Amino acid sequence: MNRFFDIPSDLQHDWLGLIGLHLREALLPVLGGLLLALPLAQLCVRLRWLYPPVLWVTTVLYAIPSLAFFVVLIDYTGQTELTVMIPLTVYTLVVLVPAIVDGVRSVPQETLAAATAMGFGPVRRYLQVQLPIAVPAIIAGLRVATVSSISLVSVGMLIGNQGALGNLLHDAQIYNRPELAWNSVITTAALAVLVDAALVLVRLLLTPWMPSAAGRRRAAQEAAPVLEGAVR
Repeated sequence: MNRFFDIPSDLQHDWLGLIGLHLREALLPVLGGLLLALPLAQLCVRLRWLYPPVLWVTTVLYAIPSLAFFVVLIDYTGQTELTVMIPLTVYTLVVLVPAIVDGVRSVPQETLAAATAMGFGPVRRYLQVQLPIAVPAIIAGLRVATVSSISLVSVGMLIGNQGALGNLLHDAQIYNRPELAWNSVITTAALAVLVDAALVLVRLLLTPWMPSAAGRRRAAQEAAPVLEGAVR
C-alpha cells in the first residue's frame, strides 16, 4: 500500500498534489467552455439558422485528436497546462451548446410571454427566466463534459508531464511499477464519480421544485391504482 502512494520524485508532486493539479486542468476548461457556450447558445436560440453550422463546427473540432491539438498549440503555448486546457475547453462545446440550447428552448412560450408582460427585457428574461428553467439540462451537459474532461487530462502526459494523474501511467512503465498505473486509473475514476455526484447535488439545490427520484416513484405508485380503476 505504501508503494501505491509512493509517487516518483520526477513528477514534482505528491498524490494529493497530483489530484489538485488534475482537477485544475479538468475543471477550468469546463468553466471556460460554459462561459463560451452560454452566449453562443443564446445566439443559436435567437437565430435558428445559426444552430446547425455551430453544431457542425463544434462536432468537427471534437473529432480532432487531442494529440494533434497539442502539436498545433505547443509552438505557441509550450509544454504547459494551457496546451492541455485549450483543447479540453473546445471539446466541452460539443456537449454544452446543445444542452443549453435544448434547455432554453424547453421554456414554455407562456412563461416567456408572462415575463415580457412584466417588463423583462431580453437579457433579464434570459438570465432570470430561461436559464433557471434550463438548469436541469445545463447540469446534465456539465456532467458529461466534466467526466469527459477528467478522463482526457491524462493525455497531457505526452507533452512534458502535463497529464497530472496520467503522468503515473508513464512512470509505471519507466520504473516497472504497475501499482502506479492502478493508482492513476482508480483515482481518476473516483474523481469523476465524486465530481459528478457534486454536480447532481448542485442541481438539487438549484432546482428544489423538481421531484426527486423517490418522489417520482412515490407519485407513480400512488397513481397506479387510479389508472387501474380508470382502465376497468
